[in-house]
Amino acid sequence: MTGFLISIVVIAISLLIISKLPLGVEIDNPIIALIAGAIIGAINGLVGIFPSWFKTFGAIVSLGLIPLLSGVIIFGLTALLVEGFRLRWGIWSAILGAIALSIVNSILFFILGNMGLVAA
Repeated sequence: MTGFLISIVVIAISLLIISKLPLGVEIDNPIIALIAGAIIGAINGLVGIFPSWFKTFGAIVSLGLIPLLSGVIIFGLTALLVEGFRLRWGIWSAILGAIALSIVNSILFFILGNMGLVAA
């Protein structure tokens, strides 16, 4: 449970960082970012029920398009569900936001892992 809460906070911080970049992602306040982070974390958790070999096989066969597409769908669905979380340019903002979210999340989790706050 603690790992999920840390994940929500990291995703929320990532979303706030992304909203400051010129990618077309707009978030009204940090509370909206926390709600969006919880939804993204929950949906990613549901995607996690698939076996890892299945996800790896799909990623290899599609040359990475399936994971990218699932990230874009999750990002866009979250923007649809959370009022105050907008994608200014529609699908293009979702694509750029999903890519930026994965990069920023990776950096933040790497830093937290090196500090010993999360499992590396």
